[in-house]
Amino acid sequence: MIFDNRETAGRLLGEWLKEKLGKEGNYIVLGIPRGGVVVAKKTAEILGVPLGVLIVRKLGVPENPELAFGAIDPDGNIYLDKSTVEYFGLTPQIIQKVAQEELKKIREREKKFERGLIKDFKDKDVIVVDDGVATGMTVEAGVEYLKRKGAKRVIVAVPVCPKETEEKLKRYANEVYCYYSTTTSPFAVGMFYRDFRQVEDEEVQNLLQ
Repeated sequence: MIFDNRETAGRLLGEWLKEKLGKEGNYIVLGIPRGGVVVAKKTAEILGVPLGVLIVRKLGVPENPELAFGAIDPDGNIYLDKSTVEYFGLTPQIIQKVAQEELKKIREREKKFERGLIKDFKDKDVIVVDDGVATGMTVEAGVEYLKRKGAKRVIVAVPVCPKETEEKLKRYANEVYCYYSTTTSPFAVGMFYRDFRQVEDEEVQNLLQ
């Protein structure tokens, strides 16, 4: 399964969710910046529901920032993958340093994407959308954050993810919908897109308008 681009993935995801979710629910869609917002915009349009952003950040191993050892939510709560932390011998000081850097980036993005920030999640059925998930750490952080903020239901919906990650996320979210669940190894989200260009802040700002 290869998606042409994020817009196509969002449309397919939205049409699929329309069948799965039914009409009952006080839904909102939250995209994880940046790429996730492109997918989420199309999904929200098809579902006919409001769009917002969920700004959570991956915590990357210092010598290999693409490899996540955890994630941080907007409240500064840290979620760790203990096996990765142990494997790389990451000390509490290193974890805190990386976490503080990423929290600073969250604050910067909150200012940039202010138009998409939603504060009240009470009685809302929140659909968290990204362009794909690998380890699922950032999505897990987002789900836990939304539950703490009073969301009625938290639903994870993504175009692609490893089957193992899909099962893991089911322990946190009320429902998980992965359009294409795969056992491909090694896994990278970009492998499943013909066009996986970098999304800039300006594009996200335009989408939120």
